[in-house]
Amino acid sequence: MTYIALLGLGVVGRGTLDLLESNRDLLASRLGGGIEVKYILDLRDFPGTPFAGKVVHDFAVILRDPEVTLVAEMMGGAHPAYDYTKAALAAGKSVVTSNKEVVATFGEELLQIAKANGVTYAFEASVGGGIPIVRPLANDFLSGEVTGIFGILNGTTNYILTEMTAKGRSFADALADAQAKGYAEKDPTADVDGIDTCRKICILTGIATGVLPDAKAVRTEGIRGIDKDDVALLAKCGYAVKLLGSMQRAGNLPCCLVAPFVCPDASPLAHVNDVFNGIMVRGAALGDTMFYGRGAGAAPTASAVVTDIVATLRDGAGSFAPAFAAGTTENCAPSAAFTCRRYVRSALSAAALTDKLGELAALDGGAYITARAFTEAEFDAITPTLGLISTLRVL
Repeated sequence: MTYIALLGLGVVGRGTLDLLESNRDLLASRLGGGIEVKYILDLRDFPGTPFAGKVVHDFAVILRDPEVTLVAEMMGGAHPAYDYTKAALAAGKSVVTSNKEVVATFGEELLQIAKANGVTYAFEASVGGGIPIVRPLANDFLSGEVTGIFGILNGTTNYILTEMTAKGRSFADALADAQAKGYAEKDPTADVDGIDTCRKICILTGIATGVLPDAKAVRTEGIRGIDKDDVALLAKCGYAVKLLGSMQRAGNLPCCLVAPFVCPDASPLAHVNDVFNGIMVRGAALGDTMFYGRGAGAAPTASAVVTDIVATLRDGAGSFAPAFAAGTTENCAPSAAFTCRRYVRSALSAAALTDKLGELAALDGGAYITARAFTEAEFDAITPTLGLISTLRVL
């Protein structure tokens, strides 16, 4: 019997507990022994539940117990989750987590502590909900360099954009609907302003390149400013607007950006709708590989947490051991170097725009897509001269 502890019994924590219980026999057959949740750390009590006797309020109880070899952290937020994770790893206990904020902010340090103590720090559930992406990215792209990652990484924003496209809703109306259905928080800032997506693309970049970008240094634009007229015009022309977390190479350095993109109909990302996530990984040798599935919710995220638990116990402590270097100006290109084509609506004439942007492909409604790709810095420099009504990046 292997004893573990759960930190946090919110949506994901309860989903993890339920999955461990419902699949108890299956997991035992795969491991050659059972998994027993010995402790559940939470601020609340749960009287009358089958697990009420497992609930503790002091993390030190878990830390001091030598029988507990693995901790699943699902608390959310940076603190005290980071502090508990660091202490558990230093005490020789493996940790699996769904906490993207901790991984994106402290992943380099925590992986080093795990390695030094011969244990595992695993975080499949931190990106993409139940979609297997972290371990495949770490293990299955070893034959060549990962040259790009383009991901719909937030189900809330993807639902909002799907509603704006399918039903012609404004951003405000679609957000209100998402909140009514429980897809968006009362305070949706982290989702709609791109913060959640930024943390996730930083994690994926760290896995793919060995360099963990500083999320605060990544240019991050959300979806509040998207005009439903642009969404409708682009849909009519065979394009979809998606909030993407993106990584490309600038020279040989990873370069990240979070922003709404125009995705052509030929791209699989254009067809990822509602609360689903989709992640395209571009390999120098392999080409494009698409990962798709449910990106949020109790069951999908719990599935990823339990997968990490089983894989860690089956393969041994230290079996998942990627290494991150902190992103600096030496090993990570600034977002200003990110390069892509542009969609523009402007008050200027087509001739005047062509003089400034070069060859243009005309769409309906006085909109255009540039033939040339611009860096962020280049486009920023000429933006004041373009008479822009709106602009979006093009995948």
